[in-house]
Amino acid sequence: MASSPTPNLQISPSVQQKLAGKTPPVKQDEILQCFANREGKFLLDTREDHKSDPPTRWFIAETNFGRKLKIAFIARGSVVAIRTAYDPNEDEMRIYSKYGLGTN
Repeated sequence: MASSPTPNLQISPSVQQKLAGKTPPVKQDEILQCFANREGKFLLDTREDHKSDPPTRWFIAETNFGRKLKIAFIARGSVVAIRTAYDPNEDEMRIYSKYGLGTN
């Protein structure tokens, strides 16, 4: 696994509330683990209703306990603002496998 530097995460109160409401909840430690365990590249979210400036990027990685999470974020200098994190669906897994990991 490629080891990435630990990002300076910023999680707004509204996003923290959204993450706590997931089943199971997504914890900040799990997000950090996914950044550290990431093997592929960041993909751009090009959907019109998700466009942002700077652009929203996303990836799928595993926590240290094997939970796969999709992490969407905005990078602003050394700060990484988390937009959301959740268990990815099959379509997201397929897209990331093809474009993020370069596998089919």
